[in-house]
Amino acid sequence: MAILKKEEDFSRNGEVNAVLGRGTEFEGKLIFEGEVRIAGKFTGEIFSKDRLQIDDSAKIKAEIHSGIVVVYGEIIGNIYAQQLIELKSTARVYGNIETPALIVDKGVIFQGSCKMENLEKKSHLKAVSLDDKGDKK
Repeated sequence: MAILKKEEDFSRNGEVNAVLGRGTEFEGKLIFEGEVRIAGKFTGEIFSKDRLQIDDSAKIKAEIHSGIVVVYGEIIGNIYAQQLIELKSTARVYGNIETPALIVDKGVIFQGSCKMENLEKKSHLKAVSLDDKGDKK
């Protein structure tokens, strides 16, 4: 699977690899490639170099490391994005964010600090890859 570099590339092809729908609850570690949308409840850790969308019905308690993060719902925890964090008008974020690019719509609730720099060079952004069995390397 090719890793897309721009948010527009994801929306243009419309392909979503997985959805945690409304009414679902998951606790643990989520590692993925491609685009994932979460509309339910998630507690734990999220790792990806690709795109994560948090829908308006989502309630997330997690540390997030991703390429692009688009937030419509609620996140309690820190967000580290290699490319972009976009906070839509319904977003509620309670935690620190680090990203080279940030878009904040009117109406967003954000309590935390923001650090804008290139995270690809930072060692705390955890690189994650999957072997053939889906186990973390």
